[in-house]
Amino acid sequence: MTYQTISPSPDAWDAFVETHPRAHLLQTSGWGVLKTTFGWQAERIALARDDGSLAAGVQVLYRPLPLHLGRLAYAPFGPLVDWTDDAQVSALRDAIDRAVKRRRTALLKIEPGYGLESVDFTRWGFRLSPQTVQPPRSYLVDLTADEDAILARMNQGTRRNIRKSERFEVAIREGTRDDLDSFNALMQETGARDAFGVHAPRYYEHVYERFVPQGRGVLLLGSYGGQDLAGVMVFALADQAWYLYGASSEHERQRMASYGVQWAGMQWAKARGARCYDMVGVPDADVETLEAQFTERSDGLWGVYRFKRGWGGTVVRGAGAWDRVYNPLIYALYRFAVARAE
Repeated sequence: MTYQTISPSPDAWDAFVETHPRAHLLQTSGWGVLKTTFGWQAERIALARDDGSLAAGVQVLYRPLPLHLGRLAYAPFGPLVDWTDDAQVSALRDAIDRAVKRRRTALLKIEPGYGLESVDFTRWGFRLSPQTVQPPRSYLVDLTADEDAILARMNQGTRRNIRKSERFEVAIREGTRDDLDSFNALMQETGARDAFGVHAPRYYEHVYERFVPQGRGVLLLGSYGGQDLAGVMVFALADQAWYLYGASSEHERQRMASYGVQWAGMQWAKARGARCYDMVGVPDADVETLEAQFTERSDGLWGVYRFKRGWGGTVVRGAGAWDRVYNPLIYALYRFAVARAE
């Protein structure tokens, strides 16, 4: 098979991503536009067959390194390629090399995602990275069963809290753009309370604009007495869904609004054909360690694991992050900086 390297239009690229077995929201053109708004540049590199259809590709995000030392290139949940097809992987790698070198790229970081345990990335010129961007482990909930069966897989406490949110009259609604101020206030409160970083309000506004009007995302809010108590932003593409952002208020916590909106997010995703609900991010530890320590630890992602573990899902680990080095000297400086930051 021979391929032609092309730069597909956003529409052509998104059509390819949506039908690819490894489809992911972070590889859509909308995500590229979002990141461009916040200091990155986006480029889509694809292999086309003789009939013009796309066979493989990747959306790469670029960011300048300090001191004019070139660029960092980053491919979240990519490349979208058949890793069992040596010719296709080789052709795409070479196309990526040509593209990123034109931008004075010092290193390319890929985080290809889950289900690639058998792939030897070193064979393709990558080395295990000392730094990940996305959490290596996540928590996946199977949505293929009916709602009663999904609820039955949850632990008793989670089911009880979902029912409490209903019994305590938490009203769930799909938010509009006018509700973003309320959601942002919840995000800021949650970040301050739980000591984790949140984006500036305009980030969530851009996320909303990129995905919700297009039907690929939803803002769900749970309220009581006219006051919003919890909110989530959930996204869907092909047969996958992702819970990326969530927040809750200290006010009226006994009403368990965070459980109500999370369950509503799963129902929204299932109604759109999602078979898997990715709760995105738990501590990078095996299940035995997670279960042994979750009651004692609250640092990092441990607090959110306590919440996520009850939803009847499975902990999975992706391939992690892998670097392809184009400038060894700058890469050595990068590794030194990462080590000092730990």
